[in-house]
Amino acid sequence: MRTRRLGARGPELSVVGFGAWEAGGDDWGPNESEASVIGAIRAGLDAGMNWVDTAEVYGDGVSETLVGRAVADRRADVLVATKVAPQPAGTGFRPEQVQAACEGSLRRLAIDVIDLYQLHWPDGRVPVEDTWGAMVGLLDAGTVRAIGVSNFDRELIERCLAIRHVDSLQQESSLVHPDDRELIRWCGETGIGVVTYSPLGAGLLTGAVDRADADRIDDWRASEGLTGAAHLDRAFGIVDGMRPIAERTGISIAQLALAWNLAQPGVTSAIAGSRSSAHAGDNAAAGDVELDAATVAELDALVDASAVR
Repeated sequence: MRTRRLGARGPELSVVGFGAWEAGGDDWGPNESEASVIGAIRAGLDAGMNWVDTAEVYGDGVSETLVGRAVADRRADVLVATKVAPQPAGTGFRPEQVQAACEGSLRRLAIDVIDLYQLHWPDGRVPVEDTWGAMVGLLDAGTVRAIGVSNFDRELIERCLAIRHVDSLQQESSLVHPDDRELIRWCGETGIGVVTYSPLGAGLLTGAVDRADADRIDDWRASEGLTGAAHLDRAFGIVDGMRPIAERTGISIAQLALAWNLAQPGVTSAIAGSRSSAHAGDNAAAGDVELDAATVAELDALVDASAVR
């Protein structure tokens, strides 16, 4: 699979990485067996992914534990990214809490150093300068190799940059959620790598889910409003427009969605998660797809048309 450097200073990442949110179960309904989850992670790695993204809050640590087991025999070839979250969901953003969270993640992952450590989402109760200073301390101590943020806006990122370079931004981006394209572009121009999450629109852009299936979804997506009529109309309108493009290019709808994501200026890698070994392999195959400018423009037109409905 193709690789890209994460920003100006980061490691080389495969353009599709394995997202281990689903590995934690909980938010995605009843979990698969631990063996099948580990198998899915390894299938992604076998297919060319060289990094896995997880977090302390995914399954209250279960995801990190399973990731650690999945990469144990191939650690030298796999980069591990994880995240600390604000309280009460996570350990917290005060400096001593960031230190404790990192130590907890290292134990669950059973590794000596975290390749990319990230702030999961902003916490307005703690000055970001204090939190980012603690992240820099972990970097200086050699506990982590790179540091980044997630779900941050430009103003918060610039406050971090005043202290030390931000290696990465992890941000939601998909054909159905293209809102942060300008922020992502700016990050690329600033030397900040961008790893995108939910590039498949929380499963709605895979082509494997129809409207009847979507109406029956009762996991976190329902509580977040992703199963509302307006959102589903937009998502399935985009999918209908993608079908002939996918057929013409000889790839799946999911692979087309990932390839569009990777064609966006500033994007380093897209995070694609699954608890299925077959799906993990299919997602990885998107890393070898490079869309021409005309096809990207065609998909961009679908996004623009859906936004004005």
